[in-house]
Amino acid sequence: MSNLPATVVASRLAHDSLGYSLLLGARVLASVYAGRSLNEALSLLFQEPAVARGAAQDIAYGVLRRYGWGEFLLGRLMSRPLTHAETQALLLAALYRLDTRPEAAPMVVDQAVAAAGELAGGGLKGVVNGVLRSFLRQRESLMLAAMQDETARYWFPPWWLARLRRTYRDGWQGIVAAGNTPPPMTLRVNQRRCSVKNYRERLAGLGMAAKSIGSWGLTLEKPVAVDALPGFADGWVSVQDAGAQRATELLAPEAGSRVLDACAAPGGKTAHLLESADLDLLALDIDPVRTRRIEDNLVRLGLAARVKAADCLEPVQWWDGRPFDAVLADVPCSASGVVRRHPDIKVLRRESDIRRLVHTQAAILDTLWSVLKPGGRLLYATCSVFVEENSAQIDAFLVRQAGAQRVAEEQWLPGENNDGFYYALLRKA
Repeated sequence: MSNLPATVVASRLAHDSLGYSLLLGARVLASVYAGRSLNEALSLLFQEPAVARGAAQDIAYGVLRRYGWGEFLLGRLMSRPLTHAETQALLLAALYRLDTRPEAAPMVVDQAVAAAGELAGGGLKGVVNGVLRSFLRQRESLMLAAMQDETARYWFPPWWLARLRRTYRDGWQGIVAAGNTPPPMTLRVNQRRCSVKNYRERLAGLGMAAKSIGSWGLTLEKPVAVDALPGFADGWVSVQDAGAQRATELLAPEAGSRVLDACAAPGGKTAHLLESADLDLLALDIDPVRTRRIEDNLVRLGLAARVKAADCLEPVQWWDGRPFDAVLADVPCSASGVVRRHPDIKVLRRESDIRRLVHTQAAILDTLWSVLKPGGRLLYATCSVFVEENSAQIDAFLVRQAGAQRVAEEQWLPGENNDGFYYALLRKA
């Protein structure tokens, strides 16, 4: 796949056409299937017109949320997958549009064929046309067949579904359904600048309805671009899921505390901690690029902390020997609780990754425990719904660390108002 912006590669389609959006969406999807994250793949479209970029993003998110659905249909419509990855992705994009916009079926087929003319020298236009018209003729029987296939019906990898069934026998279908829907847009009001009540009134004055959630949050009735939010550039508000806001409420460090946020990027929880109290806070992240995002967020919000690019598993890089009063360990995890925000995880995550992540999480817990003062509190956090990363991880930690006490434990499952998170608050005796 080319790394050039698509405007350089494809110039024969009108940039405001559906065909162009399908083409861009197919290139993004092919990049994800090749191993890139969705955010990285979408960043390749930075030079595209805003309308085309937004439509391509919608297509990519839609196809990835429907993991396995389009592949199942193509398996029935074709004797074997195409070897040209971008054209295969174009077919998935077109099937998604045909299912979600059935009233526009003739235009979708026509524009998908036009987009195919920009790929593989145009040699697969006939294949794309034939496959999509076959889908329209066989649609009813294909939809019935898809409902009988577990992956095509639930849009999740089989191993993922099996884990959910084992842990949540009565609730796994609700978790799956939430993971397949667009997430809510929730704001965290910076109460150093504005009260939740006043900000909600300000939103209402601009025609943006919102409901209060938690102590700091407002969930918008309809998502908007962040630059449409009043006072966003001036640090009045941040975008943060209601479940993620729970971290500060649980850790609740006292003013003047020495606090470590060990896996801090992009800085949402760091900022929330600083909004809640005046703290001596050190924010770490192993990725220098992501660390700069922490600094940018703090500047926008008018907050201050020491920010360092360092590996939290190597205290010699960042610790001065003085123990911390409180530690936030928002560890790397499967992100299985936020898959609706990052649907590429369905494609990129492997079941074998869980064991590796659990090993890393345990190492981080043990290391950070050593820099916590006696009587101090550590909040272990994941955005996972897998028990191995959550309660089972903490059970094993309590066996290893005799002086550790579990003060609180919460498993937030993804639903209408929040994503999936796990928290365990630990106290060092």
